[in-house]
Amino acid sequence: MDRAQLADFLRRRREALQPEDVGLRRGPRRRTSGLRREEVAVLCDMSTDYYSRLEQSRGPQPSEQMLAAMARGMRLSLDERDHLFRLAGHTAPARALRGEHVSPGLMRVLDRLADTPAQVMTELGETLAQTPAARTLFGDETRFEGFMRSVGYRWFMDAAARDVYPHEDHAALSRAFTADIRTVYAKFGARSRAGAIVAALLAESPEFAALWEAHEVRSTHAREKRLQHPEVGVMDMQCQILIDPEQGQTLLVLTATPGTESYERLQLLSVIGTQEMSSPGGPDHP
Repeated sequence: MDRAQLADFLRRRREALQPEDVGLRRGPRRRTSGLRREEVAVLCDMSTDYYSRLEQSRGPQPSEQMLAAMARGMRLSLDERDHLFRLAGHTAPARALRGEHVSPGLMRVLDRLADTPAQVMTELGETLAQTPAARTLFGDETRFEGFMRSVGYRWFMDAAARDVYPHEDHAALSRAFTADIRTVYAKFGARSRAGAIVAALLAESPEFAALWEAHEVRSTHAREKRLQHPEVGVMDMQCQILIDPEQGQTLLVLTATPGTESYERLQLLSVIGTQEMSSPGGPDHP
């Protein structure tokens, strides 16, 4: 690990980032060249102290998971991401056609949706990045590991994954998640990660096994969804999807029709998300 070069690289990238690049407002009193350290720390989902120590050449060696979060948070290109990994003493991730690195362009789109539930996901439903409103609605879906990273796997293996949807919609959603998993399974085969998830679900979830046996196929996602939050209630939402074909990722955006009760509830949800992100007890893990 080259602490001096890592610190210099992080500082240079931070100073090159402008508030507008990451969806932040430029205040009239801003004198900092680029972003502040605490702003970068929030973007990378880490404590300000942890990031500051890295930039001061006195931090510990970051894990690969932390480096991936930093690459997304600082809007690094693939070349810059690889350089970051090498400076930190790790081998750069393999450049698969379907990777987990979110492109700077897609991250810029996500930045401009801060007050809207939106998140970047892989084809297997693994969440890579979320807006504050999405985190308020769904919880922090980037924290999961292993098969639990896949929303389809969680749907059948973790009862809490269903809390965000009204109970009367669960049966239809179980069919939809099964069909989604089947689509990815058919694309990548039994020896893929999708195949491993299917094998695990067949062994552990009778509900999934019964739906899998029905062999239901669908090619389009439902555009209308009902979601609920304990503080704002049930919302009728429209689901829009932007696809990044190179990375095999989707940007999921949820909106509500202006003038409706759902729209008002969604606005309240955005306020709650902003308050949670700015509270002293917000996300802070090195």
